Amino acid sequence: MDKLTHQEEEVMLAIWEKGQGIIKDFLEKLPEPRPPYTTVASVVKNLERKGYLSSQKIGNTYLYTPHISQHEYKKKFLSGIVKSYFSDSYKEMVSFFAHENKLSEEDLRQIIEMIEREKK
Repeated sequence: MDKLTHQEEEVMLAIWEKGQGIIKDFLEKLPEPRPPYTTVASVVKNLERKGYLSSQKIGNTYLYTPHISQHEYKKKFLSGIVKSYFSDSYKEMVSFFAHENKLSEEDLRQIIEMIEREKK
């Protein structure tokens, strides 16, 4: 499955939020300034071609449904980022964000608590 462009990710976020729908539904979920309808329609067609969406013709429009959940997408592509940029080490990634002041000590404590709760 191909990685999404920024514009495709933005539209997929709207689709995941909506669950399924027509292009107009997704357009309404996008932040201002919204792209033109034709741009969103083109992006949706690309997403379908890439296998992220399926469509069902209803009357003179199409109902689109995601083929991949947001969780699955995050898992797949975050793994690729960790492999490519952090020597396949999540520890290296967390360390990077801590050094860049993107994670506080409190954030790290909460992460540890979450991990410990999941082990039980």
